[in-house]
Amino acid sequence: MKVSKDKVKLITLGCSKNLVDSEFILSQLKNNDVQIVDDENEADNVIINTCGFIEKAKEESINTILKAVKRKEAGLLKKVYVTGCLSDRYKPELEKDIPEVDKYFGATDKKHTIISLLNELGCDYKSELLGERELSTLRHFAYLKISEGCNNPCSFCAIPIMRGKHKSKPLDEILKEAQILASKGVKEIIIIGQDTTYWGFDLDKKRNIANVLNEISNINGIEWIRLMYAYPSRFPDELIKEIRDNDKICKYIDIPVQHITDDVLKSMRRGITKKTQADLLNKIRNEIPEIAIRTTLITGYPDETEKDFEELKEYISDFKFDRLGVFTYSNEEGTYAANIPDRIPYKEKLRRQKELLVIQKRISEEKNKNTVGKELKVLIDRMENDYYIGRSYKDAPEVDQEIFVSPTNSSMKIGEFYNVRIYDYEEFDLFAEVI
Repeated sequence: MKVSKDKVKLITLGCSKNLVDSEFILSQLKNNDVQIVDDENEADNVIINTCGFIEKAKEESINTILKAVKRKEAGLLKKVYVTGCLSDRYKPELEKDIPEVDKYFGATDKKHTIISLLNELGCDYKSELLGERELSTLRHFAYLKISEGCNNPCSFCAIPIMRGKHKSKPLDEILKEAQILASKGVKEIIIIGQDTTYWGFDLDKKRNIANVLNEISNINGIEWIRLMYAYPSRFPDELIKEIRDNDKICKYIDIPVQHITDDVLKSMRRGITKKTQADLLNKIRNEIPEIAIRTTLITGYPDETEKDFEELKEYISDFKFDRLGVFTYSNEEGTYAANIPDRIPYKEKLRRQKELLVIQKRISEEKNKNTVGKELKVLIDRMENDYYIGRSYKDAPEVDQEIFVSPTNSSMKIGEFYNVRIYDYEEFDLFAEVI
């Protein structure tokens, strides 16, 4: 088959899971001698990997498609291809409304999608590249997706509609990919999936994420393993022990609780009560005292009363999550919650979001103040405005806070670990010097 010599720009929108998908596509293109460009103005063809998770993400995806189509109509692009969640969910509607796109691909069957996309570009799928990715993150950290889809029935979430049922990636494929990443110089592996704590249940009826982390920790070169998207319902107890006892696993966990009151959790179909969820969070913190717990919340959910909101505020103030993000509820067609009238005005949703973030700002400031004078191990990500900027085990890239390290040591290198002492703080940042 003739190999395309056209220059390609791949635009990735949405979450880190989409980023990983794009990295697999880029690896296949590169090994088909396709030139990948960063600047869309230099591209002959554009591939847009879309997000369709919430309304704002869908708007961004559609606007990006329309912009590319406009460039095509002006003769600045030859072809426009669209893949990802939005395409998977709304393919018939998109083909009707934006027919100028040359082809839409879905997101559910990754291998089929990549093969079809490569064929459109005149390329061959290379099966020997299993686990190979062209990293688009900084070279010392990478995301590792261990599953596709989700089996949880959360009322507000369209992920199962777009991504299908949960499918665990086989352990041997996970380890091969992790070994390849380590050989590229990756030191921090960030474990992702729609529900990482479900891993293995579809294979042998056991949630065996702890074993996955343990096996990855045996790979030379990997120094940090960070777990994201750990669903709280039916949380495996052995995972707590693995995080606590394994030195390579960051004492950090991302558990998206979404809410805390029984009524809202029931309406959200989260499969957990306030007490069970609170007991789990307390157990994790008690058994791993140095743990950093990150969570995300949804406020403005249709059944969230003012009483529910006040109870949520109180819980956040008392428990003091180390890291916290807040989304306003977005009504997603096809979901269970779409049948509930979206009765809370948008301005009220924003007010509640702001109140929660103000509470978290105070908590973060208090925790950062208590860090002054302490020593931390940091991984340096970049240099900016005369500071080396890094992260401790408590911080995932892009979503958490950073540590600004004074350049007292000229031999500091990007992608290396250093021990630092904290000497100052802000609400969401720390300042340190190398010990």
